[in-house]
Amino acid sequence: MLKMRKFLVLVIVMLLTFSLAACNGSKKTGSEKTNPGTKVNEDGEVDTSKFVTITYMMLGDKPTNGQLEKVMEQVNAKLKEKVNANLELKWIEWADYMTKYNLTLASGEPVDLIITATDWLDAWGNAQKGAFLDISDLLPIYAPQTWQEVPEEHWAETKYDGKIVMIPEDSFTQWVNHGFFYRTDWAKEFGINEHIKDFDMLGKYFQGIIDNKPGVVPWDAQGTNVTTAWGYVNSYSDAIELPITTGVFPIYWGKSYEDFTTVTSPVFDQIFVDYARLMKDWADKGYWRADVLNYKGDTRELFQAGKTGADQHHTQTFSGLRPQMDKKQPGSEIDMFAWSDTRDNLISMSITHGATAVGAHSKNPERALMVYDLIRNDEEIYRLFNYGIEGVQYEIVDGKRVRPEGYDDTKDSFSSNFWGGRVDKFEIPSEDQWDGMEGIYAKYDNIKNPFPYGQFVFDSKPVDAEIAALSQVTAQLIPAIAFGKAGDPDKAVQDLRKRLEAAGYEKVLNEIQKQMDEYKKLVESN
Repeated sequence: MLKMRKFLVLVIVMLLTFSLAACNGSKKTGSEKTNPGTKVNEDGEVDTSKFVTITYMMLGDKPTNGQLEKVMEQVNAKLKEKVNANLELKWIEWADYMTKYNLTLASGEPVDLIITATDWLDAWGNAQKGAFLDISDLLPIYAPQTWQEVPEEHWAETKYDGKIVMIPEDSFTQWVNHGFFYRTDWAKEFGINEHIKDFDMLGKYFQGIIDNKPGVVPWDAQGTNVTTAWGYVNSYSDAIELPITTGVFPIYWGKSYEDFTTVTSPVFDQIFVDYARLMKDWADKGYWRADVLNYKGDTRELFQAGKTGADQHHTQTFSGLRPQMDKKQPGSEIDMFAWSDTRDNLISMSITHGATAVGAHSKNPERALMVYDLIRNDEEIYRLFNYGIEGVQYEIVDGKRVRPEGYDDTKDSFSSNFWGGRVDKFEIPSEDQWDGMEGIYAKYDNIKNPFPYGQFVFDSKPVDAEIAALSQVTAQLIPAIAFGKAGDPDKAVQDLRKRLEAAGYEKVLNEIQKQMDEYKKLVESN
């Protein structure tokens, strides 16, 4: 069996070599950028005699308490032993992250591994601009375990122009559908004894806080959090958000799950007027602070301190927040109003919501894939990179990760923000994850519909200028509408529509629909 595997590897290498020779002198593609220091020898073994440093671009604010460096020292000791490489993390801070992320990719900087996503990090747009390497030929040789474990149909969702440009996080169970977290103990005080499942009930809860909790802001939000616009559309229509970025709010949506290839826009429907009117009403009633558009406070911290009645994020966050609130606000019994609760119109998350690409200008793409293969598939390295050092960041008690005695979050916390290749097989349940999540996941599994756009890659080139203009309009106008600060809501929506039309709304709509019609043919042929 071993000889057969070596023979197969040799065949792959010979084919790859022939392909490279045939392409010599032409424009370089990803598969041509092999590094002389990472070759496969005639015994089917990879030559790693040259020591290299691999960079991994992460999203988030770099930890400053020194624990990251201590953990990475141990990670790198193991990487040096196994593949003679060192790993350095390059952080893209949250403040204006999208601009920084795209500028870094466009700069030509030789980053090796890159956290990306097709639904919130514009992976397809960056692939179209040549930011990611074609790793189709490299994966079987340099990331063999990942290559074998990802099914063919999942690889199909990572291809741009027929070439694999990212590795999906397809073996990790998570839900990132959004909604509001609220306190059921307070809701019961206000006479709300059932699960909040729509915006009308949420409004009654907010009013209960105004009437009964002096000094508490119902939702003490930052003015950049405009996700209520998503939430209202999801709660009161069957529209499905398309994986096309148009700034702070997605302008273009699929009409419904049954008619997902018909492109529409909620902004041009009555639903957006209804939304704007409700937000103006809520603003007038004081459900958030008057200076919300300039506010920079930490809503989650305030929620945990009992100073605001709601927080807004997704299910995965709720799973950890619930036990934290049980400790910080005993008896709070928080719950989550998910946007899908109103209509049970839940769509499964894309397997490329989290993914890893190799940078087009990587100097060591082969070794980068070897490092990735270890992070994803070596249990010891996986635990270090995701959880930190056992005995410092965590201990395992009764099968759960718990904080060691004397643990101080400020001094001892660790995070690598690795969201591009987690796997269920190495996950250790945390004491911070609420046990009741299994029931919520079971409910979601019962109502979910598969993500319908897994192989839809929008070619934005014909309308890049218009999309940039549309994004500018949404950034300027949507926040004020979302927090009822745009004056008369009907007029505000009318003005938004006019500005979008002037920015090229129809041209982009027609281009998306043209490409969606082609995608429909592809889906129907499969």
